[in-house]
Amino acid sequence: MDVIKAARELGKAIQADERYLKLGEARKLNDEDAELQKLIGEFNLKRMTINQASASEEVDQEKMAKLNEELMALYNTIMDNENMKAYDAAKEEFDSVIHFVETIISGSLEGEDPDEITEHSGGCSGSCSTCGGCH
Repeated sequence: MDVIKAARELGKAIQADERYLKLGEARKLNDEDAELQKLIGEFNLKRMTINQASASEEVDQEKMAKLNEELMALYNTIMDNENMKAYDAAKEEFDSVIHFVETIISGSLEGEDPDEITEHSGGCSGSCSTCGGCH
């Protein structure tokens, strides 16, 4: 099989995967959630306000602390939204699959047997607490 053809087939398989479809549905629900979109807009505006305030010659530390507190409150409200929670869970699950696919591809490029590569190949202990980052 031609490697480009195989890559196209892999792309089709990814798009048909239930985790990909679940992530797409979660993204759609987020986009349709007017309250969530309003909160995200407020968050972005608050972040721009913080950037502008921190760029001034004399930074008012008290004002910056208040703005950062407001930003964190907005962030927490956004992350407590049920649609956002569902999106985060779906994204984490899908990202895990994609990471495994990438592990198989990179291991194969290093000469490993693709059928022998596991999710924890490549020196991964499987414990994210000791990980320097795989994503």
